[in-house]
Amino acid sequence: MSTAAMLDVKGLSVDAGGKTLVRNVDLRVAAGECLVVMGESGSGKSLLAHAIMGDLAPGLVARGHVVVAGHRIDTLTHRERRAFWGKRISLLPQEPWLSLDPLMRVENQVAETHALVAGRPWREARARAANDLARLGLTAAARLLPFRLSGGMAQRAAIAATMAAEAGLLIADEPTKGLDADARAGIAASLRAQTELGRSVVVVTHDIGLARALGGRIAVMRNADIVETGETHEVLSAPRHAYTKMFVAADPANWPRPTAHRARAPILRGVRLAAMRGARMLFEDIDVTLTRGEIACVQGPSGGGKTTLGAVLLGLFPPHRGNVHRVNSIAAWRYQKLYQDPVAAFAPNASLRTALDDVVRRHGGAWSAVETMLSRLSVSPDMLCRLPSQVSGGELQRVAIVRALIVDPVFLFADEPTSRLDPPIQRETLQILRELAVERGLAMMLVTHDLALAEAMSPGPPLRIG
Repeated sequence: MSTAAMLDVKGLSVDAGGKTLVRNVDLRVAAGECLVVMGESGSGKSLLAHAIMGDLAPGLVARGHVVVAGHRIDTLTHRERRAFWGKRISLLPQEPWLSLDPLMRVENQVAETHALVAGRPWREARARAANDLARLGLTAAARLLPFRLSGGMAQRAAIAATMAAEAGLLIADEPTKGLDADARAGIAASLRAQTELGRSVVVVTHDIGLARALGGRIAVMRNADIVETGETHEVLSAPRHAYTKMFVAADPANWPRPTAHRARAPILRGVRLAAMRGARMLFEDIDVTLTRGEIACVQGPSGGGKTTLGAVLLGLFPPHRGNVHRVNSIAAWRYQKLYQDPVAAFAPNASLRTALDDVVRRHGGAWSAVETMLSRLSVSPDMLCRLPSQVSGGELQRVAIVRALIVDPVFLFADEPTSRLDPPIQRETLQILRELAVERGLAMMLVTHDLALAEAMSPGPPLRIG
């Protein structure tokens, strides 16, 4: 590995309205090196990435020095910085939907990056795009538009398009959220391959497994500050800072096992369910019964039909075969869904307060129920004045949980509901959902790629789809 610095950050801070969100960060990443930035949701990890890139949202102000490949870029105008984007520095944003053109097919988006950014002839660009997608298991999705992709497939497509730029510095913000184990291993291998080519990689993540797989160095972030740095394997094996110790200990593999569920009244039943997308059978002969207070887990590969199963159970998508039985005396809106990508579930130009207030007014609830749930899920009421784009993915995910719970659902289909949460907050959030299942008789179907998490949440084996 070369000792030349691809990225040199000194005294980088981000402020908003007099509040410091990233405080006096110093980082150095050599050519061919990987740096993992790990920490809790809202700690400033993503803001740090965007401050380096130079595309912070309006109202956020960055201070400090940022040098990329020997060029100081923090003093450049926004237009001058754009000349560096793609060619010298690339950013994979946390939400894949924000980086994919909704009107362009997947293979064309990847090929366009090879051609227009990396400067390759179109024939070669298309061939390379096909190889990139094949390596990530997306050959069948090459001709699809983004709205037809699952969350995990969209994530891999965005990664392929970002890597195609071949920039010397790649910043990846939560690149493995919502991916199954095999896909996560593939992404880790792809990121390591970038460093072997002499490129530098900065990965923002709360995925401890990904951090271990990537190796390199790690910087642990909490409340706007870097609290611990070092070689990744050393920090994760023998953390020194109290927060790092707590973070590592919160891995689902260390959670207590749940006790057997006490049978109660059935709230939902699916009989011999089958579903198709186009000409492809996603699943068939699926039997599901959920009773009040029961938590069941669903697992399977990305694009295998897990989300479609939820849509069928909720009556949002008709089954190809089979029947779904819900309790007729219970209003349909009390059968709720938590979407895999919360950014797609919120109106982009409405404040979070408006999003919650609309639900309260629509269903005749009380704002006090919102305040109670915000407190229970450790969501600051001050955050509600912001737009969805002005909060972290983990913060938005918790607001989405609040919005689903304030209508007192009897069934909740939770599609990767904590994929953007760091381990300590994930553990706290799922513990609250488990308590609510008991208190309210809430039945929940939890989609997760994490087997340890599934075993910690449900005493029975997970339902396999795909």
